[in-house]
Amino acid sequence: MERKEVIGADWHRIDIVAALHKQGVTMRGLSSQAGLGPDTLKNALYRSYPKGERIIASALNVEPARIWPSRYMRKAS
Repeated sequence: MERKEVIGADWHRIDIVAALHKQGVTMRGLSSQAGLGPDTLKNALYRSYPKGERIIASALNVEPARIWPSRYMRKAS
């Protein structure tokens, strides 16, 4: 029988935006800085978007799995 690793909850999207603001960054600014449309990174707040998740996590100096553990859940052996 396979078991899944116990994971924490994903950060709430408002908490992600607030954390970025504490770093002096906005979602729109981060999107533009990455060469994306101004609202493109917002997709990562609502659905899996690995590239966007990496950009946001990098701005916060954490791994994407720390922000969205449910998206990076690994099976325990």
